[in-house]
Amino acid sequence: MVQRWVRFNEGGVVRFGTLEGNQIRVCRGDMFDKPEPTDMTVKLGDVRLLTPTQPSKIIAMWNNFRALGEKLNLATPAEPLYLIKAPNSYLNPHETIRKPSCDGKVVFEGELGIVIGKTCKEVSEEYAMNYVFGYTCANDVTVADILNRDPSFAQWVRAKGFDTFCPFGPVVATGLDPAMLVVKTVLNGEIRQDYPINDMLFSVRQLVSMISRDMTLNPGDIILCGTSVGVGSMKPGSTVEVEIDGIGKLSNRFQ
Repeated sequence: MVQRWVRFNEGGVVRFGTLEGNQIRVCRGDMFDKPEPTDMTVKLGDVRLLTPTQPSKIIAMWNNFRALGEKLNLATPAEPLYLIKAPNSYLNPHETIRKPSCDGKVVFEGELGIVIGKTCKEVSEEYAMNYVFGYTCANDVTVADILNRDPSFAQWVRAKGFDTFCPFGPVVATGLDPAMLVVKTVLNGEIRQDYPINDMLFSVRQLVSMISRDMTLNPGDIILCGTSVGVGSMKPGSTVEVEIDGIGKLSNRFQ
């Protein structure tokens, strides 16, 4: 059964629960450790949605989709290639992505996020899915011009680490088969990305297993699976939406 988990602010109080149509069933305890549903419900329209988890880190893949790798003439990597998105970049659903003071082309990258559900260290591929809580939508915003501006050092963290440059949400959906998911990114009403997750070079179980050999993954941490063809620039005043059936639609304004 698919469940959609949210965090929200109601009158200055932060709670979490499950989305049931246009209402939220409020839960108590820990989202990742035997959460208990209560008899309380609130209307979705009466609360402010927050990022559905509070990650200690968000790990973002590079070159993990065949179609984009072929378009860019990239060699197939032997292992996952990744960076970390800075915590200051995390942004709630419906909030505004802010243009940084520096010049440069700002691009959207619609992605699937894998949400870790329990402490994960050096797990095998066989058991990796036991550590996956669910999935969310994300936008890995980037100032593309910064990446290779200095030939001596690729500036991945700076290019992708500006304030507001990692919106994610609006929910974490559990009970989904990631291989069946499709990511759509819509810019000002026009579909710009429409790609299947089953085109990944490294599967969900492989990503979780291989990254957990490098670093401990904590409950609420997110692995962004990487993006595919259709990445493009956005101008101030744009609305960008990342939509994945079964999860929902992440919408943010860029100003």
